[in-house]
Amino acid sequence: MRRDVMTDRYGLQISTGSQRAANAYQRGIDLYLAGIAGVEEALQEATQADPEFAPAHVALARNFQTFGHMPQAKAALAAARGCDRVLTAREAAQLEIFGHLIEGRAGQGYALIRSHIREYPRDALVAQTVLGVFSLIGFSGRVGREAEHLAVADFLAPHYEGDWWFPGQMAFAHLEIGQFQQAETQIETALNRNRDSAHAAHIRAHLYYEVGETADGLAFLGDWMQGYDRTGLMHCHNTWHVALWAMATGDEARMWRAVDEDLAPGVSLSPAINIVTDLAALYYRASLAGVAISQTRWQALGDFALKAFPTPGMGFVDVHAAVIHAMSGNAEALDRLISDAKGPIGDMVPACAEAFRAIAAEDWAGAEARLIPVVAQSERVGGSRAQRDILEFALMNAQIRQGRAEEALRLLALRRPHIDAPAHLTH
Repeated sequence: MRRDVMTDRYGLQISTGSQRAANAYQRGIDLYLAGIAGVEEALQEATQADPEFAPAHVALARNFQTFGHMPQAKAALAAARGCDRVLTAREAAQLEIFGHLIEGRAGQGYALIRSHIREYPRDALVAQTVLGVFSLIGFSGRVGREAEHLAVADFLAPHYEGDWWFPGQMAFAHLEIGQFQQAETQIETALNRNRDSAHAAHIRAHLYYEVGETADGLAFLGDWMQGYDRTGLMHCHNTWHVALWAMATGDEARMWRAVDEDLAPGVSLSPAINIVTDLAALYYRASLAGVAISQTRWQALGDFALKAFPTPGMGFVDVHAAVIHAMSGNAEALDRLISDAKGPIGDMVPACAEAFRAIAAEDWAGAEARLIPVVAQSERVGGSRAQRDILEFALMNAQIRQGRAEEALRLLALRRPHIDAPAHLTH
């Protein structure tokens, strides 16, 4: 029976004859690209309306993967592969790509993605896998990955004229290499076109952070978060920004409310990677500012990290786990990070673990010696500049503890010329 050709918002053909399935699929994709709650429900509606609609199963698998729900991601992937309908060449390639990513073959997936986006640059679900600091490029561990990220974004930009999602991605690419004026133009465009986008709000928060506008950033994001569902992808991380700014402005009570109501294990509904890395960074940076972090809190976070990531291999997580295990006194877990380190930054994780072990022992010279080569190539660690500040601040604190505060402030001025020194670095 002949089916009318349906297309998505980007003008790409989608293999379904059900208008309800097509509408639900597009709603799910848009919610996913905006980091808004309801993605799973929308895509499940699409698969219920048309069980043979493989792209909806693929998108559902990707959403599960993003949240770290791998059994569900693999089940949705299997459902996509089990569909009998003939797919377009683009859809078949998309299925193959996410098969690689979900089944742990990131290298093969990345090679196919680079080819795919040249042929189908408006396949946003595939394009987003290489955009942003948590992307395949972001976690590649490669020197120069920020320039690579910007090059990919520049290539895609002409294909997204008038779009609400892509300007935010372009803004982040500019932001991470210090092109703040270009970033501001792009992120304001993104927010004007879709102010509800959690990713756009997040990227705007990063710009406030990078230029040192703490009060404005706290006011903006604190207000924006009032209407954001706790099940949304960015809830933990955006709350981390609020908590960090609250701490920086001396509002310790607000910081602890954020921790206890939205960030802590057992409370946050966000991906485990955000809970582990954001809370580790907040605790450590707060401790540098003189906020007391109890051993109970460090140990609870360490227990969660070991449960969520039982074996080393995800370098960005491993670096933060090193902080957690050093501060909680878990020597065995630290030793495992050192001996079993692997992945794109497997050569850097042991140095980070040894550095934070030295910090816990107040061996400031030893910590400094291990942190200097890490900070020199910190982009390899992954994450944003704001997240990697944990390493730079740790290095500066080690210098200060050795009576070299002026040297630490010079390092800050060289690497962060747009922000004022935190109070703990000037006293």
